[in-house]
Amino acid sequence: MADFYAVLGVDRGSTDDEIKKAYRKLAMANHPDRNNGSKDAEERFKSITEAYDVLRDPQKRAAYDRYGEAGLRGGGAGFHHVDLSEALGIFMRDFGGFGGFEELFGGRAASSNGPRSGADVKIEIPLTLAEVATGVDKKIQIKLLDPCEVCSGSGAEPGSRSQVCTTCGGQGEVRRAQRSFFGQFVTVGPCPTCHGEGRVVPTPCKRCRGEGRQRGDHELSVQIPAGVATGQYMTLRGVGNAGTRNGPRGDVHVLFDVADDPRFERQGVDLRTRIAAPLSVMVLGGNVKVPTPDGRQLELRIPAGTQDGRVFRLRRQGMSHLGERDKKGDLYAEVHVQLPERITDRQRELIEEFARLEHGADESAARSAGDRLRDIFGG
Repeated sequence: MADFYAVLGVDRGSTDDEIKKAYRKLAMANHPDRNNGSKDAEERFKSITEAYDVLRDPQKRAAYDRYGEAGLRGGGAGFHHVDLSEALGIFMRDFGGFGGFEELFGGRAASSNGPRSGADVKIEIPLTLAEVATGVDKKIQIKLLDPCEVCSGSGAEPGSRSQVCTTCGGQGEVRRAQRSFFGQFVTVGPCPTCHGEGRVVPTPCKRCRGEGRQRGDHELSVQIPAGVATGQYMTLRGVGNAGTRNGPRGDVHVLFDVADDPRFERQGVDLRTRIAAPLSVMVLGGNVKVPTPDGRQLELRIPAGTQDGRVFRLRRQGMSHLGERDKKGDLYAEVHVQLPERITDRQRELIEEFARLEHGADESAARSAGDRLRDIFGG
């Protein structure tokens, strides 16, 4: 059994802010997208996220402090070991702003001089539950910065060349010395003349005005795996904006927005749905149709005498685990009786006869049951 405090490297008396800060630091270091899909990093990421998800919640933390993991499982705290999709979802939930993307995937675009990587791009893709159930390929139209066709990305008019910046001597940064009561301080910042590139373009390209890039239309193909959820994302490496002076392209971060499906309530990889069954089926038994998120209709056998609100479990008919299409959750069907709005005289006679048989020889009880039926069906 893991010690959640030790996993995050914090004390038992740590504040919520201290726990969040410790998790953020560890999550950034072990995030799968920062470790080239390393399984070891993925396991560490899941472990620290699981610890954080418990310790950030006052109810779960109190149960854990008192009884350990046994208190979480038995105290109604809803504890379970998180999978990768849940861990990514928790991370995105608390650190999912695009500033988090820049910190997570940044560090490539700020070289001191010379070509720079292009900026990353964030796009959001709307999805239906049916698409998420099976996975789907999407074509996305997007505008991106491309190297200028006239100057080939140099920013200089054809026939001319860029020159070393005389302000910074090609370093891309300048140093400034300032004196104060405490002594001399030296600050370093980007060169104001070349903006950190180390070179200037005396004769800018007329097409791109010296930028070296122009905006163009692109179509990206995105293979979205089954089982994704709102707030999760995937990264397309090296297909974003072109860098300055022929620098490498940035990345495209694709965020998923899964629309609610009125037929289902999603609970991780499990689904719940409500099914209406005729009174005769609930009493005598029979089959009803249960929809699945991928468009199929399953036959569900209803036993005779089924009570209203009974829940049936259809194994492996729920949502796929992220990245594991063959591994699925369950579909829970809650069955409710569907009463007819109107009944015929013959149907009323039969139901009243049933009421008499149900209550034996007690005619007053039978009449009372008949009165109730008339109230229900408007007789």
